Amino acid sequence: MKNGARFAFHDLAPGEESFRDAVLAGLERAPKRIPCKFFYDARGSALFEEICRLPEYYPTRTEVVILEENSMGPHCRVIEFGSGASQKIRILLQALERPAAYVPVDISREHLRDAAIGLAEDFPSVPVVAVCADYTRPFPLPPLPGAGGKRVGFFPGSTIGNFEPDAAVAFLANYAHILGPKGEMLIGVDLKKETDILEAAYNDRAGVTAAFNLNLLERVNRELDGDLDIDRFEHLAFYSSAEGRVEIYIRSLAHQTAQIAGRRFRFAKDELVHTEYSYKYSVDEFRVLAARAGFRPVDTWTDPGELFSVHYFRLR
Repeated sequence: MKNGARFAFHDLAPGEESFRDAVLAGLERAPKRIPCKFFYDARGSALFEEICRLPEYYPTRTEVVILEENSMGPHCRVIEFGSGASQKIRILLQALERPAAYVPVDISREHLRDAAIGLAEDFPSVPVVAVCADYTRPFPLPPLPGAGGKRVGFFPGSTIGNFEPDAAVAFLANYAHILGPKGEMLIGVDLKKETDILEAAYNDRAGVTAAFNLNLLERVNRELDGDLDIDRFEHLAFYSSAEGRVEIYIRSLAHQTAQIAGRRFRFAKDELVHTEYSYKYSVDEFRVLAARAGFRPVDTWTDPGELFSVHYFRLR
């Protein structure tokens, strides 16, 4: 590590859900499903970075502009759940006035350590305290530097939309518990908009999102000794205005069977395997949802086209 970097790592030894167990259980269900958290193996993560650069995919570039133009005051201790590659936090740390600490929380141990060390080296004046934990469940924070600095949650990227509404409230309530009674929250939320814009974002002309979705089946073949014929499946994504969400599936193009981890599975023609929901909210709808978890709105920023929003909340 470079001289001057301040870094600590706390491993709470979270139990990761087995990909094998999740796939076998999900394909036995009706309807079939594979949880979206398994998108992000090495190949899936690379494809998602490519998605973020696509002209149709507006969330990343609009959120980046919003983060660059707004700040939250001095001496924040920023706690990011699901920090991943810790890319957007760089924008926030550059915009903040004398941040007191950065606390990335993620379940992926090695990925978290590598990303956090890199960030500590690039921001030597900011203590980085990485916590390996399942952030969807309650966990204790270690003692943090910057005593007296307010705790600010950071949850960018509209990942909150992957939770169904009641689960989103439970997630935010857990975040509120971690932040404490004077905690604040900065969270990215994708806005409701015209169906053609939403569907284009999940059905790009280059086919990158389709490859990202179908990579789940390729991962099954790679890791679970599967013999799925990828060419006999296709990506399907559409916006349901009734539910207020984009629904993403893998559709079987034929009646077929496949072996996975020594077990046989049947797929009917046109049968769907659910992989992800992405809920969209109006500003008022999300404020109501956040209020159920104990947050009150301080400010909300949107891009000029009102495609994406970043909400700033305080705990009641």
